[in-house]
Amino acid sequence: MDSPAAISLCPSTPAWNLDRPFLTGQFYQETKITPGTTEYKGVSADSSSGADKAIGCYHATIQELFVIDDLLSTLIGIEGRYISIKKVRGKEDDITFQVDASMDLALQEFAKRLFPLCESYILINQFVETRSQFKTGLVNHAFAAALRALLLDYQAMVAQLEHQFRLGKLSIQGLWFYCQPMMGSMQALSMVVKKAAANNCVGSAVLNLLQSQAKAMAGDHVVRSLLEKMSQSASTAYLGILERWVYEGVIDDPYGEFFIAENKSLQKESLTQDYDAKYWQQRYSLKDEIPSFLANAAETILITGKYLNVMRECGHSIQIPVAEKSKLTSAGSNHHYLECIKSAYDFASGELLNLVKNKYDLMGKLQSIKHYLLLDQGDFLVHFMDTAREELMKKPDEISVEKLQSLLDLALRSTAAGADPCHEDLLCCVERTTLLKRLSTLKDLEISRSAPDSNDLEEPLSITGLETFSLNYKVRWPLSLVISRKALTKYQLIFRFLFHCKHVDRQLSGAWQVHQGLRKLDMQGTTVSVSSLLCRNMLKFINSLLHYLTFEVLEPNWHVMLSRLQTAKSIDEVIQYHGFFLDKCLRECVLLSPALLKKVERLKFICLQYAAAMQRLITSSLDTNDNDTLSNDSPSIEKYKNLKLRTPYQMLRLAPENVTVLESVLKFEKEFSFELHSLGPILSSGSRAEPYLTHLAQWILGVGKDQ
Repeated sequence: MDSPAAISLCPSTPAWNLDRPFLTGQFYQETKITPGTTEYKGVSADSSSGADKAIGCYHATIQELFVIDDLLSTLIGIEGRYISIKKVRGKEDDITFQVDASMDLALQEFAKRLFPLCESYILINQFVETRSQFKTGLVNHAFAAALRALLLDYQAMVAQLEHQFRLGKLSIQGLWFYCQPMMGSMQALSMVVKKAAANNCVGSAVLNLLQSQAKAMAGDHVVRSLLEKMSQSASTAYLGILERWVYEGVIDDPYGEFFIAENKSLQKESLTQDYDAKYWQQRYSLKDEIPSFLANAAETILITGKYLNVMRECGHSIQIPVAEKSKLTSAGSNHHYLECIKSAYDFASGELLNLVKNKYDLMGKLQSIKHYLLLDQGDFLVHFMDTAREELMKKPDEISVEKLQSLLDLALRSTAAGADPCHEDLLCCVERTTLLKRLSTLKDLEISRSAPDSNDLEEPLSITGLETFSLNYKVRWPLSLVISRKALTKYQLIFRFLFHCKHVDRQLSGAWQVHQGLRKLDMQGTTVSVSSLLCRNMLKFINSLLHYLTFEVLEPNWHVMLSRLQTAKSIDEVIQYHGFFLDKCLRECVLLSPALLKKVERLKFICLQYAAAMQRLITSSLDTNDNDTLSNDSPSIEKYKNLKLRTPYQMLRLAPENVTVLESVLKFEKEFSFELHSLGPILSSGSRAEPYLTHLAQWILGVGKDQ
């Protein structure tokens, strides 16, 4: 016959070795008698028919045999003859045990000591059955499989005890002696499954529950070891999902357990169409429930998969050098998880950056955009403004964008820009609102709080294409990650400001040429001298402004951005540096300071009014009563030559017209000086918080001081 030592159930050599990990621990619980209970469905330990006698009718020795027999059945969830199992209706985890009231008190006490172990088995077995269903997810499936393997060992141990009992070698004290070591482990597992069932935990929640319970059992090495092994078994399927994400950029998550969510409604095409596109930020995002052992690396994991996904959508072959020892599913410790994830991130980041920079020539595209939208090479613009002036003088609704596009293409082919392979990506567009109004609609820009009232932003009665013309640029995936619709809109805002400044400069230059023509003809009266001085000051203002924008803002910031892009280690850093460059340029170009921008726009408007009025007034005054001498179609310089020889009578008749011109000039001079001087307090008050305003003040506030 086998002895207890032969089946290794004594404390010195327990049947549960550390690989099957059940060990010591005690769990005491009072037997619960709860009203409204129903009988637990099980198989009777004794299949004999007929009513059983009360156990109290038997001698204590016989009672012990009955109790041991019943307990061996109850240990695996089967009711005995004198021990019944009850569950509260609607509460699957509320189990009570009832014993025959006539049972010997000492035997009742022994039985009650084992009831917590019986309850733990029933709860765990019930959890295994429910969590093995298809809908509960891969983590629950893996956890249930680990519990099932453990219960098989438990049942084998009960079978060995029953074998000893049939041989007459197992007493009630012996049963307690052999069952006691596993009670702590079973109790800990039953607590886990009760919480998991109550909260309907899936995926990350199950792993976090196991982790937290393991930490709570820090004082019991055996129980903690068991829970850690359960956690490791349950996480195997989860790590399989993680492995595909960080090595392939694919979410293979049929049950929605992974801590990264995919929003398939967000498409990459939105990057080139929608100013507020959230593709890069929200196509893939972190859920609230993240496994605790991956919490510190969650952001890195998210970014790694995003980078790989971009390469997949580019049709780029992803070949990550993953050795077997580096696979996440075979990782032996948390630190090794982090090492694998860090290696995958470094590879994905470097590979995507090389792809964007080399194959898709990011730096070349940015340089091309700088040429056209930041007017780095303005020769094409001069040609375009000459040929498209008539069309741009129309109202925005009347402009033919197709005609403008053909004129732009002609200008590009006729100048040095034709050698740029990217010039075909340049497009014309005409906005419907002024620059100030457009800026007010972009809510994400950090516009100064001292914004003008809504009344100040009302559209002028008449605006032309010269105020609303802009350029657009074709950008394809994956460069649209960096040069998105938002980035292009910011480029366009800067372009519109520069373009209009160039237009003002051209108009003032035309007026200046008229004055120079009059000087050559020795017609330097008071009117011409005053107007000439004002025109020079206006030109100085607009040229100083353009110099500041170009050489104090755009060029320095561009070189800073380029140096940063050369050292960038990820596409996110590239996006960040590019976005910082655009925001800084917008701010230093005063586009984010509505009060200051409004003053500058007002000054430009006065300059345009003056240039148009002077050419009209001077020409009309000089043409008075000379229709017989001059032809309307003759060049202006010829007019001036013919007007050189005038009689005193003719000069006398011109006096009223000259007075009118002088009055107009003085009016423009007064308005221009007032607006220019009003810039001083605004620049002075803002220069403390924004040092760049000091540079702007140095350039434009000196205008007119030499009058």
